[in-house]
Amino acid sequence: MSDKSGWFYCLTHQTVEQGKGCKGPDRMGPYPDEATAARALEIARERTRAADESDKKWRGDDED
Repeated sequence: MSDKSGWFYCLTHQTVEQGKGCKGPDRMGPYPDEATAARALEIARERTRAADESDKKWRGDDED
């Protein structure tokens, strides 16, 4: 039986939580499993980097 509330990364405590935990603004997620939640900061960096690259292309900043 699985917990449908998912896994979260707590920014305050820098730990992974399942289900109810710290307040929403202090958490990232939900993620499908504990291992993915543990990578929350890395995932956020990757997504930010990809969005920044997409913005550069949209603005035409990627041309030399």
